[in-house]
Amino acid sequence: MPIIVDLRDDIKEYIQRHGISKKWEKAKRLFENNPFHPSLNTELLKPKHRLIYSFRIDKKYRVLFICLPEGKVELIAVTKHYRK
Repeated sequence: MPIIVDLRDDIKEYIQRHGISKKWEKAKRLFENNPFHPSLNTELLKPKHRLIYSFRIDKKYRVLFICLPEGKVELIAVTKHYRK
């Protein structure tokens, strides 16, 4: 199972500022237990050669992450999930 490394301060601040701390904790638990849990909608983003993935916190927010060695995952951003 993947382990999310410590969050950068700017990501922690974003989560708090947008009032999604509880949703983040739930999504994190789901991801660490099953990174492909259906409610997370985990996907490899395009362009695929960059190996940047995302999963949903909720319908509005998503996490962008990269995979590190030894089953670790580093979050690179929390963003609003835009739909076209």
